[in-house]
Amino acid sequence: MAQVRFGDLSQVSPALSPAEVVFEKRRRTVGLIAGPLIFLGLLIWTPAGLAAPAARLAAIVALALVWWVTEAVPIPVTALLAPALIVVFGIAPAREVFAAFGDPVIFLFLGSFILAEAMSVHGLDRRIALSLLGLRLFAGSSTRVVVAFGILAGGLSMWLSNTATTAMLYPIALGLLAAFSRLLGKDEGSALQSTRSRLALSLVLVCAYGSSIGGVATPVGTPPNLIALGQLATLAGIHISFFDWISLAAPVSLVMLVAMLAYMRFVLPPEVPRIAGSAELVAAERRELGTWTAAQRNVVFAFGITVLLWVTPGIVGLAEGSGGTVAPTLQRLLPEGVVAVLGASLLFVLPVDWHQRRFTLTWSDAARVDWGTLMLFGGGLALGSAMFRTGLAGRLGEAVTSLTGASSPVSLTFVFTALGILITEVTSNTATATMLAPLAIAAAQAAGISPVTPTVGCAIGCSMSFMLPVSTPPNAIIYGSGHVRITQMAKAGFWLDLIAAMLVPLVVAGMVHVLGYR
Repeated sequence: MAQVRFGDLSQVSPALSPAEVVFEKRRRTVGLIAGPLIFLGLLIWTPAGLAAPAARLAAIVALALVWWVTEAVPIPVTALLAPALIVVFGIAPAREVFAAFGDPVIFLFLGSFILAEAMSVHGLDRRIALSLLGLRLFAGSSTRVVVAFGILAGGLSMWLSNTATTAMLYPIALGLLAAFSRLLGKDEGSALQSTRSRLALSLVLVCAYGSSIGGVATPVGTPPNLIALGQLATLAGIHISFFDWISLAAPVSLVMLVAMLAYMRFVLPPEVPRIAGSAELVAAERRELGTWTAAQRNVVFAFGITVLLWVTPGIVGLAEGSGGTVAPTLQRLLPEGVVAVLGASLLFVLPVDWHQRRFTLTWSDAARVDWGTLMLFGGGLALGSAMFRTGLAGRLGEAVTSLTGASSPVSLTFVFTALGILITEVTSNTATATMLAPLAIAAAQAAGISPVTPTVGCAIGCSMSFMLPVSTPPNAIIYGSGHVRITQMAKAGFWLDLIAAMLVPLVVAGMVHVLGYR
């Protein structure tokens, strides 16, 4: 579940070099000035062929895009400002524009954020991580330890923020490296913890890259997924259920995870093939956690009920076939957003100490969720709807198909996946998806094809940027660990970007065809 890098420069600067901090400051300054200038320019010189409402909206969209890409002001602020400007310039009434902030998908975001926060608050994520690392399958072998961290990162980020997943896993990885070095000789041990160590580099990179890749597998794994689902439902009338998204995107995530681990094994083979005593180290860490607490059991219960209700309509639909009535009824009574709210609410009524009336989660815990992402999603829906109502989206879609020559589902998917990867290298993946998803839908409609394949490819591509510390929060976190130089990340990430740009469109197109979306 990815999070956006909102806020001021101080929030990201600890993970950046002085030169990169200067670049970030200049980027934001340029955006702060360029955004309003472009906005005024488009208001004065109306693009040819656009009706007055569409022309005014084009100026607002341009301002939002510049400020999102440069992060001149906090991204959620821009997401709130753009709908307000739509009302001020008479493009749509306030009730209609701000209705987007009450979209059911926003409540799916909110519920899943609260569940993920509960896992983190009560240490359930760390317990799960150490349990997997303690399996005999991963004991001893350096390569298998790297694979274990990749599986952990991918699996946890299906349900947790990829930022939280990386922040939780990489200290475990560094701790294991330090412990491994004590088990080895003096020369090998010190080399293992240096920035020249292939094992250290692969471990921390896998923590970040696996977190980004795993998030695409479920709707709640990362915001671009839900943005794509919301835009498809709102702008194209196409509903993809929780179960159907997993059926479509989990194979993409699995293929990319295998490709990433194979690539890391090929370019960064561990210096030390085996480390005797590693299983005992993990077992000692697990013993320090103690027994399961009541709060952890409650979180597992609430999370299990939520996931069960998310996937039940899809499973029932498979069992009863296309003519069944039970699955549609379940989908109507238990939409994903309602289930998320119900599951999150359980955390506030399941007690950990009844006598003191202490429950699994407090509101102060829940208040720490990423409210900025909710605002960004609502603003993106409002902009997308306005673009389609005024005809601006149609014109932009025609321009994309004309400029690229892409007119088939596969070719458009390649275009929008590549754009998602490229733009996310310099801005938030949530902002990128908010910008590109309506364009993917419009371009598909202009070409007379289903928008599902290019829109899903675009969303997944927004999570596949691996080159720079500023590309994603996981990249920034492991860069700040001191075990990764920017040249190392850029080299590894460049080739993974290319691999993703090739594999993601092909697998998405194949899965859409197999699942029969039209």
